[in-house]
Amino acid sequence: MALRGLRGDPTGLLVSCRRILERHPTSGALWALAARTLTATDPGQELGLFARQVDEDPTPELLYDAIPQDATVCVLGWPDLVGEAILRRGDVCVLAVDMLGEGSGFVQRLRRADVDAGVVAPAGLGAAVGAADLVLLEASAAGPGGILAVAGSRAAAAVAYCSELPVWAVVGQGRRLPGPLWSALLNRLERSADPWELDDEVVPAGTISHVVGPDGLRPGTADLDVPECPAAPELLKLVSR
Repeated sequence: MALRGLRGDPTGLLVSCRRILERHPTSGALWALAARTLTATDPGQELGLFARQVDEDPTPELLYDAIPQDATVCVLGWPDLVGEAILRRGDVCVLAVDMLGEGSGFVQRLRRADVDAGVVAPAGLGAAVGAADLVLLEASAAGPGGILAVAGSRAAAAVAYCSELPVWAVVGQGRRLPGPLWSALLNRLERSADPWELDDEVVPAGTISHVVGPDGLRPGTADLDVPECPAAPELLKLVSR
């Protein structure tokens, strides 16, 4: 709503989009929002369309249908879209690794909904993956070659890959970026802190078995190469200054 007030002010809109990404550099949806708005002939209309698409994201419903019956799933932290799906699945057992101190709160929420869930300390990540039937990693952003997910996700995916367990990347509406914007996001991330101090990290596509998104569950990672926004050159300047 704030950006729609600037639809008649191209300079103000550009500055506002850049400031949003300065504050939230790991949000793929905000990168997509900015890119689509800045390249649209009618920014106000495009903002409304994007907001509706995100609000009506079918990913949680499709994930709900795709999770195997009576499965034990391993998740990290408090994944929003994954949480929406499994809150209604009474047959699923959840092992939530307490990354960033969010896993314990997530487990409490699940238990209030009568979902069988247990919290796992970060040191037990490998064991939790080994005890699961499926690893669900929610992407805050995605692009050619991988996804960006909460810290610990790369290790979880690697353990699952070595154990021949499926790893599903849950990529919600608006989070898939074109190559130039994906690289810009990663460059900003790399310059912000040492890799071991970051709250998010890249999970290589090679460790992911399936992608779940607005188009449902698909094997492989080809969907990560299909962007949901243009590569707005105005945003590339954001990271070259």
